[in-house]
Amino acid sequence: TVHNRSQAPVDALVAAGARAAASPARVAGESDVVITMVPDSPDVRLVLEGPQGVFETLRAGSVIVDMSTIAPAVARDLAAKAAARGVAMLDAPVSGGEIGAVNASLSVMVGGDAAALERVRPILNAMGNPDKVVHIGPSGAGQVCKVCNQICIGGALASVGEAFAIARKAGIDPARVREALMGGFAASRVLEVHGDRILKGNYVPGFKTKLYHKDLGIVGQTIHELDVPAPVAALVQQYVSALMASGRGEEDY
Repeated sequence: TVHNRSQAPVDALVAAGARAAASPARVAGESDVVITMVPDSPDVRLVLEGPQGVFETLRAGSVIVDMSTIAPAVARDLAAKAAARGVAMLDAPVSGGEIGAVNASLSVMVGGDAAALERVRPILNAMGNPDKVVHIGPSGAGQVCKVCNQICIGGALASVGEAFAIARKAGIDPARVREALMGGFAASRVLEVHGDRILKGNYVPGFKTKLYHKDLGIVGQTIHELDVPAPVAALVQQYVSALMASGRGEEDY
């Protein structure tokens, strides 16, 4: 049973056998497990707490799985509000991008009750690699893991970009450099997938810059809350802010 703010994805799923619902509350009223995946913390609050939201109709004993990327503090707050209604809530952000979603090979980072995770694990296994559906810890831990994920990706992207720029400046084919690096310790998924996209100038969005910019805002907020020195993450945030300022928010990050 599915609902979305724009209609086209709903129509596509209905054509594949799903049932449409007019609101999040209608979805929740017909479901024992509710999965949300929306852009940001205010969107999750709206879907759960807002008018015609999930909390209006979800029955005690049900499970909410929020697969959005949101602030860890918001994840903890919503989990507490769900628990007060007798509902378990997991924060379960993902990594793997559009490719991972299409291939059902996403990495899923789960925070919340371990027993609730086991109840919904078959559903998550249908979306991701079963070996990569990992219980990180209590509520909010999945979102902290996603912060770490976005820091690692950003640092790798910046390094790959700099390496290719040096190769070009030296008159060397960066494709050959990438090929050589993939055979050693410098190999990574970023170098493999995004390195190839960079070489081809392919910035058709699998994940938009504006969404990564939002995620890096959560990174910055978490760094501030925990008083962690993270100069590389801060530099990447400035790179992405520059991309946004140049009007490239709709392109791939």
